[in-house]
Amino acid sequence: MSQLKTVPNDASVDAFLAGVDGRRQQDCLTLMDLMREATGEEPRMWGEAIVGFGSYRYRYASGREGDWFLAGFSPRKQNLTLYLMGGFQGYPELLAALGRHSTGQSCLYVKSLADVDMDRLRALVQASVAHMRAAYPTTA
Repeated sequence: MSQLKTVPNDASVDAFLAGVDGRRQQDCLTLMDLMREATGEEPRMWGEAIVGFGSYRYRYASGREGDWFLAGFSPRKQNLTLYLMGGFQGYPELLAALGRHSTGQSCLYVKSLADVDMDRLRALVQASVAHMRAAYPTTA
């Protein structure tokens, strides 16, 4: 069975974020504070370009299992990508009032934090983390 490439490591989050330019860097620092508060966990690098917070252990019906972060973000070229593992199905009101964004299964894409309502973003992150902790009560 293949191994995941995105795993926690000891690379410096501060050094990674120091390499992010201008406004995007400030957005990352804001996200770091928001996710630290929402999870109660310190940031950690996952792979080369994801800042993750906390972890949980998953197991698929196929038997495959692994560890993943509760919430995280990455300053991608096109967008800031926020990884909210609880998904978005239960939060249509928050998403409708969030501001300019798009979503994938567990990814929220924003160009800039200036485009979104920070109170609603905070509520979305907190709801996602609470969902994941309820679904996976033991952390990795």
